[in-house]
Amino acid sequence: MGKKPVYSTLLYKHSDLTEQILSSFYAVYSALGYGFLENVYARALMIELKRRGMEANNQFPINVYYLGQQIGEYYADLIVNDLVILEIKAVKNLVDEHEAQLLNYLKVTPYEVGLLLNFGPKPETKRRSFDNARKEGGLLRTNLRQNRTLMNAENADSFYQRNQRSSASKIFHIRQ
Repeated sequence: MGKKPVYSTLLYKHSDLTEQILSSFYAVYSALGYGFLENVYARALMIELKRRGMEANNQFPINVYYLGQQIGEYYADLIVNDLVILEIKAVKNLVDEHEAQLLNYLKVTPYEVGLLLNFGPKPETKRRSFDNARKEGGLLRTNLRQNRTLMNAENADSFYQRNQRSSASKIFHIRQ
């Protein structure tokens, strides 16, 4: 009766990696606590991720396009192992707008998994995903086509190789 459900890590895309990221998040939170600005936590988390053997890149640019014209530019806080977007917050509580921001990043990039990490008074995490197969049509395709130019050829090739079984991944592939 009081047993907690056991979930298989095979149920979710990149679940092994997200578990490692969450472990890193809690290690940083335990060390620094609450009260710093987001960039302090992002830098500390980047150090912790690298210490644990993960590749982390910060301030990844994301351009937003409407009808082929750039209308804005945002920056994802961290990209881990070229697979997972991390959005770092240091607020009292996460709100729907924070989740919407992460989902929009996932919609206009080739990344399918994102974590929202809040270094607030109590640590909070949210995992969101947006499958690449859902990104094939309309304005999303335009955004993806435009944003793929931000990825260097090596990253695009590695992304394509990881996702070559998916027909959606072909729209991200860069040939030079």
